[in-house]
Amino acid sequence: MRFMDQVRSFWRREEGAVTVDWVVLTAVVSGLGMAVAYTLWVEIGTANNNIVVFLDSQSIKTTF
Repeated sequence: MRFMDQVRSFWRREEGAVTVDWVVLTAVVSGLGMAVAYTLWVEIGTANNNIVVFLDSQSIKTTF
């Protein structure tokens, strides 16, 4: 078998195609999950800082 015939045969085989599809799909879902987690982490930090500033500005009355 010539080299080019072997290359064509290799290129036409589809045995690993499902595995490659799952790897790509898993990578995309993981990347999307990390992007969402980072966005939420930043927003939660901002909300936390706003709560701290609000609570620090409040005074506690110890008498009635």
